[in-house]
Amino acid sequence: MTYRFRVLGMGLAALPVMVVLHDLQAGWGAWAWTIASGFVWPHLAYWLARRSADGYAAEARNFMVDSALAGSLVPMMHFNLLPSAVLLTVVSADKVNSGVPRLWLHALPGMVLALVVSGFVHDWVVDLPSRTAVIAACLPLMTIHTLAVSANLHRLIHRVHTQNRQLEALTQRDELTGLDSRGHWKAQAERLLERHRHHDEPATLVLLDVDHFKAINDRFGHAAGDDVLRALAGLLHTQLPPSRVAGRLGGDEFAVLLPMDLAAATRTAETLRQAAAACRLPAYPDLRFTLSLGLAGPPKGGGLRAWTEAADQALYRAKRTGRNQLASATP
Repeated sequence: MTYRFRVLGMGLAALPVMVVLHDLQAGWGAWAWTIASGFVWPHLAYWLARRSADGYAAEARNFMVDSALAGSLVPMMHFNLLPSAVLLTVVSADKVNSGVPRLWLHALPGMVLALVVSGFVHDWVVDLPSRTAVIAACLPLMTIHTLAVSANLHRLIHRVHTQNRQLEALTQRDELTGLDSRGHWKAQAERLLERHRHHDEPATLVLLDVDHFKAINDRFGHAAGDDVLRALAGLLHTQLPPSRVAGRLGGDEFAVLLPMDLAAATRTAETLRQAAAACRLPAYPDLRFTLSLGLAGPPKGGGLRAWTEAADQALYRAKRTGRNQLASATP
């Protein structure tokens, strides 16, 4: 990516330099240095970076050389004001646009040193005015290169935004089951609890897990255990209303928010329990799994933690009394 912009930028930067050199009737050495800097160096830099074991470090060094070359061209033009200012500004801006921290600052000493050495070579002759042809030769560098860099930055920003959205979606989903992740589910639970408090919307929390899940893994293997969890996630989609919010808290423990009162939620949870008991996995015809479920209505004055603890206590009561059943928290 840097190669394309170096070819474009260094090539366009050579145009005003060559116009000034023509006006100054410069010797062949100045012309050779300008041509090498503008048209040979970009390809050499690409070759050096490609053959390096650390392309990132090699390209950072190439950026430093860019600045040194730009600095060396300024005294050759007798400090002609507009091309000198444009050249030094663009080459410094490229360091900022590279995204390498403080690269422009690290390149500054090399640029100044090259300018000083070139100044002694060319006797520090200063001729600031820029005639119309020189100004016109600066325009391609000022416009074409700037627009190309801006378009590339826009593309990169768009890609970062897209990746951020994808990353956010990934953090909201459990990889195995496709249900809400623990953090995303908790955020939605907080919102549902707030709606209940402010608008008295009905809400019930259901915690559930697979009975004897470790025994399933031990007998049939962890792949079978994963299939059980995926099957349970499918049941949560098909057996519960679309308004439910289902998430995987970890392992074989799941949480479901139902926007209904405790009585209606109990009937819905029982349907889910029966569906799980009847579920069969084609790859494991001998495998059966059941669920234990704990239900709780919103706590009076407590937060999500109190709500979860109430449902968790109900879940353990369902387990202690035989599993494959549901229990509701005592108001």
